[in-house]
Amino acid sequence: MPASVPLPIQRTASGWQLPGIANLHSHAFQRAMAGLAERQTDPADSFWTWRETMYRMAARFDPDALHAVASQLYVEMLEAGYTSVCEFHYLHHAPDGRPYATPTAMSDALVAAARDTGIRLTLLPVLYMTGGFDGRPLGERQRRFGNDVDGYLRLFEALHAQSDELLRVGCALHSLRAVPEAAMRAVLAALPPDVPIHIHIAEQVGEVQDCLAMRELRPVEWLVRNVRVDARWTLVHATHLNDGEVRDIAGAGATVAICPTTEANLGDGLFRLREYLDAGGAWGIGSDSHVSVSPVEELRWLEYGQRLATRRRNIAVAPDSPGVGTTLLRGVLASRAQATGFDRLEGDLVVLDADAPALAAAHAGDVAERWIFAGNVPMVRDVHVAGRQVVADGRHPRRGEIAARYAATVQALLRD
Repeated sequence: MPASVPLPIQRTASGWQLPGIANLHSHAFQRAMAGLAERQTDPADSFWTWRETMYRMAARFDPDALHAVASQLYVEMLEAGYTSVCEFHYLHHAPDGRPYATPTAMSDALVAAARDTGIRLTLLPVLYMTGGFDGRPLGERQRRFGNDVDGYLRLFEALHAQSDELLRVGCALHSLRAVPEAAMRAVLAALPPDVPIHIHIAEQVGEVQDCLAMRELRPVEWLVRNVRVDARWTLVHATHLNDGEVRDIAGAGATVAICPTTEANLGDGLFRLREYLDAGGAWGIGSDSHVSVSPVEELRWLEYGQRLATRRRNIAVAPDSPGVGTTLLRGVLASRAQATGFDRLEGDLVVLDADAPALAAAHAGDVAERWIFAGNVPMVRDVHVAGRQVVADGRHPRRGEIAARYAATVQALLRD
């Protein structure tokens, strides 16, 4: 949605109506550990020490626990204004690495959670094969993530056959360090031509350094020179880019999934937003580890991070779009179809409460700015997905029962 195209916000009898937001990056199980990694374990705590906590939590999940946690997460997403989610899913097997009797059991739990709550789901089964650029085997705690190429393609095909109006199945390559080049080429050659492809890339400085050492190119440089990156691709994070990589991603028509609250929580760094906007790049947001489940907070902190880095205000703007909130919403709406794989999203709507104090005397030209920058009181009143109402007066109809099941599940997960 170029800046010159009006943002489709209109006043209706029920409130201010705007299109639903796509959440482009989710690890649903991590919602259960939000707040549990905020104690220092090392004087140099980083993403790599946080990952130890994540591995311990991941080892406790089975299909029933994943269904309960994902259902709670998806209710929270819908009530916040997300109408679709891209689930980057790598908990494929039992904790010891053995396949479940039904190989799709963990994926099926996510599909069931999406159907139970009414959110659109782009399920992205993850190919995860090695523990580093040097090809080392997966560690013990990573075994449940792993598949060989043939096993991965069988999993993809079984899931892809379930696609319907509310479910798309794409491909996720975990990262360059986790997918050898030959395996990547084999999988990409076997995929149908219309499926979305997502990959973690350039999230950590250490990842960039390792890629340079092993492949003599930075991660994005290597990717665009070795595979055909195009509009099917979503590059998750892409935090550490040089000038050429910024231009390469934008020129390829790929989408960057920026996850500001997770990137801040992990100390990853800041995406080069202004340069990427100037290059005409497509982008969206994701809540990733779900320390926050709010498109408002993701968009606000995307902008605020840029302000802190540059010591200036109002960074995400365009010559014909001086409103930051308007420009941000245009960006996330422009990328949602290609990143999610859903080509028809007309029935995905969010209605903001016109009686919210922060929207007093609002007009269509400033609703986006008020929603994003006027505080933390929820303003979402109603949400529709594919034309069906799934949130009314700020509440999902199954909120209570799903929250109770989630609480019991988390209590069991943390019992030891």
